[in-house]
Amino acid sequence: MNKKILLLSGYDATSHRYWRNTLAEKLSDYDWTQIAMPDRHFYWRVRGNSLGFAFDHQETLNQHYDLMIVTSMVDLSSLRGFCPSLTTIPTIVYFHENQFAYPQSEYRTNLVNVQLTSIYNALCGDKILFNSQFNLSSFLSGARALLKRFPDLVPKGLVERIESRAEVLAVPINVSQPDSLEQQKQIQQIPHIVWNHRWEYDKQPQVVFDALAKLKAQGFDFRLHVLGQSFRKQPECFEQAKLQFADQILTFGFQPKQKYLDILSQSDFVISSALHDFQGLSLQEGITLGCIPIAPDRVAYPEYVAPSNLYKTSDNPDMEAESLFLKIAELINSKQQMLTDISSYHSNRLIPLYKKTIESLC
Repeated sequence: MNKKILLLSGYDATSHRYWRNTLAEKLSDYDWTQIAMPDRHFYWRVRGNSLGFAFDHQETLNQHYDLMIVTSMVDLSSLRGFCPSLTTIPTIVYFHENQFAYPQSEYRTNLVNVQLTSIYNALCGDKILFNSQFNLSSFLSGARALLKRFPDLVPKGLVERIESRAEVLAVPINVSQPDSLEQQKQIQQIPHIVWNHRWEYDKQPQVVFDALAKLKAQGFDFRLHVLGQSFRKQPECFEQAKLQFADQILTFGFQPKQKYLDILSQSDFVISSALHDFQGLSLQEGITLGCIPIAPDRVAYPEYVAPSNLYKTSDNPDMEAESLFLKIAELINSKQQMLTDISSYHSNRLIPLYKKTIESLC
């Protein structure tokens, strides 16, 4: 009989769906039951999802499982209180991100509540997995700092307890690398540039558009693909860029999967200027399909992008745009570049590690 795994996603963002669907597809010898909560109303969802899981899915949760896997957004400690049978199931807690390393914003309120919930979740896990070393390190340092703010009665060794159970195991890239890919990338005479991230402020699209405006002003000819998930509320710079780069834009907006992959495979550069990225799946998909990455020298990017492809960051957006412009111009002028090897992130390398982790617990 196949082992039964219960997977709960407390705030089912795009990358979370990508991860859980990849696990179910590639580890099909397990019997998966998945329950996911929609990725909206963030603070209400993260604090209140245990109510929805426990009382709307009680019959499902009370079945027999050999293992439970939950995202860090699941309010696991409360859920176990509502469903005591879950306390006997070995549990993996997976951190796609942590609430200590997001950029500060006027919209980010009630952070202590969410941060504490993530600490409780980690303490409930038999194994705690993070998608990057940056994610793990920033979580541990953030947890230490928060616990030091307690006025009293903080048990000793909580962070050390979490750290002893923690490992880095990235989200597998579930995109096939072309067999014909050469190690050296010849840059097209008119290079194609891709920006393929969420259309939100923390991805700093304005910095990219400012850098591209400098590139255009210096006489560089290029073509632009502005891809990624957009929302009802989005930075104004997108509408401005649509006009500013009307002669350069070939694709603008979210695309069906196959067209998205085709664009990446036919482009020269994939760019990020994100203030936070705990792994960078969009950048990694571009790299896998033969794009040359250009990214800031912060967050998770230095873990797999060569220093020669990282630009120096700044707290000043204008200075950062200048730095990004100079890096793009430098790489275009080089005419060719060595492609980045991220085969260690591919599903054929990571899925066996997931299987090993699962088998160690059940």
